[in-house]
Amino acid sequence: MSTSRPHRALPFGRALCAMITPFTPTGSLDLDRAAELAARLVAEGCDGLVLNGTTGESPTTTDAEKAALVRAVREAVGPAAPVVAGVGTADTRHTAELARQAERAGADGLLVVTPYYSRPPQPAVEAHFLKVADATSLPVMVYDIPGRTGTRVEPATMLRLAEHPRIVAVKDCAYDLLGSARVIAETSLAYYSGCEELNLPLYAVGGAGYVSTVANVAPRQLRAVLDAFDAGDTAEAARLNARLLPLAERMMAAGLPGTVTVKALLGGPVREPLQPADRETADGLRGLFEALVLSDQAESLV
Repeated sequence: MSTSRPHRALPFGRALCAMITPFTPTGSLDLDRAAELAARLVAEGCDGLVLNGTTGESPTTTDAEKAALVRAVREAVGPAAPVVAGVGTADTRHTAELARQAERAGADGLLVVTPYYSRPPQPAVEAHFLKVADATSLPVMVYDIPGRTGTRVEPATMLRLAEHPRIVAVKDCAYDLLGSARVIAETSLAYYSGCEELNLPLYAVGGAGYVSTVANVAPRQLRAVLDAFDAGDTAEAARLNARLLPLAERMMAAGLPGTVTVKALLGGPVREPLQPADRETADGLRGLFEALVLSDQAESLV
């Protein structure tokens, strides 16, 4: 396996999965299935796991469930992969409390989203991240996703946040490649793509890797793109990336949350207000996934 590029810091590895949270048929937390999924994802190429994010249905899981999930996954993967715990809320005090809880539960890092709905100005955004970073000894990944939160972490704010010793990474869903490239060039922040279509472009300008929802079902195929790029075969990286696009587009850009489309492939219920995918959507997803698997099998025979 090729090694990652030495000039970028990789605090959590390159290939991270934004893991779903499995539930039982009655809707309770399924820790056994979570442990099994986590172990499989690491075995199939995920360097790290991000729990209790939006893909993990964090808006509808309790604080106690979040801690239990971190403990179960930590035990399941051991030292083989870092566990990053999503702790973001719209309330700075609650976020800091969740950060301390995640640290006690065994998390290796924190994913902290911009406060949502209240749309704080940039000085308040900066203060929020700094207070959470000061709440524990864990490294922090800033989650910049203005399409959901309503507030961007502006590049100038990111440059200042980078001065904090525990703010080490960014999950980038800002769709501003120029702004991201500027921060990458001027700081040591590890930039992880949070949007599958930008995994390779961001990596090419110095990004650290990705935090992917699609990695729940295609971890090997996603990692292969980075491996090809690191090996210097950019044409192969582009080809492998293009081969993934139909599935990624259907999972992430067809009108349904990624949580719903992942669970349409892996099985298991979602919590309301989410609803499961309908039969037509699930069949379409399975068709694209099976085509990707068959393509892999055919290439392995060549």
